[in-house]
Amino acid sequence: MAPESSTATLPLPQKAGAITFATIFVIESFARSLNVTVVSLQAYDILGSSQKVSVLATLVSLTLLLLTLMLPFVLGRLRRRWAYSLGALLLIIASLALATHTLTGQAIGMFLRNGGSAMFHIVLSLYILDNIKRQDLARVEPIRLSASAVSWTVGPGLGVWLYVEYGSWGTQAAVIASLIVLLAVFWYLRLSDSGSSLPSGTLQPFNPLANVCRFIKQPRLVLAWLIAFGRSCFWATFMIYGPLLIVESGLGKGMSGLVISASQALLLAAYWSGTLARRFGVRSVLAGSFCLGSVTALGAGIAGTEAPYLAIGFLLMGALAGSALDGVGGIPFLRAVRPHERQRMTAVYRTSIEFSELIPSFIFAFALLWFEIGVVFVILGLWLGVMSFLTWRYLPRSL
Repeated sequence: MAPESSTATLPLPQKAGAITFATIFVIESFARSLNVTVVSLQAYDILGSSQKVSVLATLVSLTLLLLTLMLPFVLGRLRRRWAYSLGALLLIIASLALATHTLTGQAIGMFLRNGGSAMFHIVLSLYILDNIKRQDLARVEPIRLSASAVSWTVGPGLGVWLYVEYGSWGTQAAVIASLIVLLAVFWYLRLSDSGSSLPSGTLQPFNPLANVCRFIKQPRLVLAWLIAFGRSCFWATFMIYGPLLIVESGLGKGMSGLVISASQALLLAAYWSGTLARRFGVRSVLAGSFCLGSVTALGAGIAGTEAPYLAIGFLLMGALAGSALDGVGGIPFLRAVRPHERQRMTAVYRTSIEFSELIPSFIFAFALLWFEIGVVFVILGLWLGVMSFLTWRYLPRSL
């Protein structure tokens, strides 16, 4: 009886809140933002054409898709804090590979960078699902994403400046230093005696094909996946082909970094999207944002390299829509997923990001054989228009 009474008196762990997740996400975002533009610019420098960059992105995304589905199986015996740490280690190795400025290093670096990001996304999503009440998601998610606005505003421009001035090692050394800081902060929050400590847990092993089938059988999860796929298509195209459009227009690499940084300053719109969602509903915000993104992508594509400053203006307006999508775009999944299926369904949901890089880059690789780079934004605009309709038509009004 004594051991039982002793155990009963142990203090219960307190749940992490919005500030904890915002802190981790801000540092993580800064580390990833430093080379987000450099990756595509360096690939262009190595390969010499946008079409070849699309082919490389397609091959990397296809391989990464298989890894994402297998992640919870591979990490089945790891606690979440170790899985998150492994993601940081992969990003460090990715930076070392990218710093070699070779085609082999570029391919390995792109693969490991996205693989580490996938681990970050899955583990952090599980922490959020365990610690934040569903009715609070519309408030907490925009705060977390808005807090990262500074990181995504400073990071891309700084990363390109380091790349131009000091070469590949300049940018990647800054990324590695940021990841070391992230690990230190993450482990400090985990071990702290304060109420912001993160609970431990394991990623459950499972059969990837069985989980895909289970996911597809739930229409609300499928729609949530399509919404995530649509907003990821926008950002993947923006981050990869936006800088290439600017460079091919003759405006220089520095301008591409500034445009990406300026676009990320608009992440503050994620906070206001949460306010609008609470007033008008998540469905209205998502459908309206997809519609705005469609119009601006078409405008950027039509302007193209012939009117680069006009194209930049459209891209920045599109970033406003993308930021709003980020603010509330994850809510349909977070509310639809069943508690006992969170770990298994989160990995399947994450494939929306890999598919958003795989499918568009595959289509763009063929389109760029015959058309200039502006065509990729025309194709994107048409798809975002379809997503606006699907969201308005099928997302529950009460969400």
